[in-house]
Amino acid sequence: MKKLTASISALVILAILAAAPMAAATKTYQVTGPVLEVSDTMIAVKKGNDRWEIARDASTKVTGDLKVGSKVTIEYRMTATSVDVKAGGESGAKKKK
Repeated sequence: MKKLTASISALVILAILAAAPMAAATKTYQVTGPVLEVSDTMIAVKKGNDRWEIARDASTKVTGDLKVGSKVTIEYRMTATSVDVKAGGESGAKKKK
C-alpha cells in the first residue's frame, strides 16, 4: 500500500512540474519612461516620442509612489481581446492537388 501511495504521489508531483512551464508560457514585455497620466484603469508612459497606454486593474502590483513625472518600468503581457476571422482565407496547410 505504501508503494502505491508513493507512486501516486510521484505522478502528481511530475504532473505539477510538467504543467508549470505551460502556465508561464506567455511572454512578458517592458516599457520604461516617465509617467504622463495615471488612472485606476490605465498608466500612460512616454517612450521616445510615443505615448504608450498600458491597461491596469486592481491586481496590478505597484511598488513606490506612482504619479505623473515618475520614471517607471512597466512589465506587461499582450492579450487578445477579440479575434475576427475573415471568410475565404486559406489555412496554413498546403492544399492537395
